[in-house]
Amino acid sequence: MAIQIGSLVIESPVFLAPMSGVTDAPFRRLAKRHGAGLVFSEMIASREMVEASRRTLRMARRTRDEGPFAVQLAGRDPEIMAEAAKLNEDGGADIIDINMGCPARKVVGSLCGSALMRDLGLARRIIERTVNAVSIPVTLKMRTGWDAANRNAPELARIAEDCGVRMITVHGRTRCDFYEGRADWRFIRRVKEAVQVPVIANGDITTEDDAARCLSQSGADGLMIGRGARGRPWFLGQVAAFLRTGTYARPPSAETRSAVVQEHYQGLLDHHGARTGMRIARKHLAWYAQGLGGAKAFVDTINRCDDSGRVRDLIAEFFGAAREIKDAA
Repeated sequence: MAIQIGSLVIESPVFLAPMSGVTDAPFRRLAKRHGAGLVFSEMIASREMVEASRRTLRMARRTRDEGPFAVQLAGRDPEIMAEAAKLNEDGGADIIDINMGCPARKVVGSLCGSALMRDLGLARRIIERTVNAVSIPVTLKMRTGWDAANRNAPELARIAEDCGVRMITVHGRTRCDFYEGRADWRFIRRVKEAVQVPVIANGDITTEDDAARCLSQSGADGLMIGRGARGRPWFLGQVAAFLRTGTYARPPSAETRSAVVQEHYQGLLDHHGARTGMRIARKHLAWYAQGLGGAKAFVDTINRCDDSGRVRDLIAEFFGAAREIKDAA
């Protein structure tokens, strides 16, 4: 089930979605090592990229063990988007992904993200300039449309393909849905039928059975997993194995889970610095602990702790024990 994106051949059709505040380098490395076919940066504002803020440059930096690596850019100025794309190509990105799907009010209020699905003329100009600015493949992520009355994803997909986009990802909700209800995987089939480039389905994939149903209903070439991977960087590899063999993976052992969590925590401290890394780690640790006995007390304790070394000891103690999984992840 390999997927070709321009000259790149991605062997696994299960990709890690770009998630703001989540898919930084430490998380991407873990997801890649555990079987993700392709990993994406957090969404990066193109203007901030061009203005080279220290935080933005760190978000876009590729590490040696996470390739192929896609940088996702958001913006509404075609020239700035093109310049940011070129900067990332020069910085080692393998793919530039254009965000036309983010539903966040701050992003939409700046007329970026999914707001561009309401202005297909501007969307075309952004795509054209970005594609023409780089020699690496450009991909596009979108929603099904702005709202239920304006689900124009097939039209935008045809525009993108005409401009040279090499892959299209569709989250199966409109912007106005935000994350409410269920993703409409069947609607993604309309996008698949509208274009020849690979189409990737996204939204509400949290189990292996979800993955199989999503592919069946959407007809997509592959899957992108976001929220379903939080606290489970190994989940993408499990899905890929299930699609390949039909066999369900066993949950990771307590030893494996503990090693992953400790590596992730240390990676966050190294990448962001101790104070910021410890703050960012809190949400990840809560996701890792979800469904394990004693999770609430553990999370409450680490959220009150300001000593990174003490948090490290608490992680080793909590995840080092064999704990019963009470709830589905």
